[in-house]
Amino acid sequence: MLQDTLSFLHKLKENNNREWFNQNRQFYEKAKKHFVSFVEELIPSIKEFDSSLGLIEAKDCLFRIYRDIRFSPNKVPYKTNMGAYIARGGRKSPFAGYYFHVEPNASFVSGGIYMAEPNTMRKVRMDIETYQEKFLEIVENKNFQNAFSSLGNESLKRAPQGFSSQSPVVQYLMLKHITPTHFLSDKALEDPKLLGRVVDLFRAMYPLVDFINVAIEQE
Repeated sequence: MLQDTLSFLHKLKENNNREWFNQNRQFYEKAKKHFVSFVEELIPSIKEFDSSLGLIEAKDCLFRIYRDIRFSPNKVPYKTNMGAYIARGGRKSPFAGYYFHVEPNASFVSGGIYMAEPNTMRKVRMDIETYQEKFLEIVENKNFQNAFSSLGNESLKRAPQGFSSQSPVVQYLMLKHITPTHFLSDKALEDPKLLGRVVDLFRAMYPLVDFINVAIEQE
């Protein structure tokens, strides 16, 4: 299903300019259509185990392909990936959710919470500290660890303010983002069983997403 999407993005990496993009707009529309179709299938599948998503559509979850180059030294006009953040309220949601990313040789399944507001991260850290046993039961679960190699690669240099460096969960408290990730090869994107595989990964992620969202919802 996603072969055309991947093929377009391969070509875009080699020709990232407006002239080529405009000449190949039909190719882009076809690639986008297939990506949207995949996301449209993902949403109801995720709702089977996470009803909190509510009434969202694929268009609510998709990120634009156009880069904001106003304040960037990199003036390349287009992203060379397609991504969708499936969460209550769509891609701009402040809640934890599920992310699907297609990019040549760099596709992945992820989710959790990324670049959250400081107050939001504090709530999440408070619950990780308060409910350590429950949190560790989620992230140390064998199925979870088989699916996701880590919860994120960016950490603070020391325990966040108000938390002890001696906490048994300090490594998690220090995370800047909580984003379990599973990488996908280009070949995996051509597998007819891709949808089921991605849904299974998101199902394994759901207890963590739910844990984070319960923390965020606190007054």
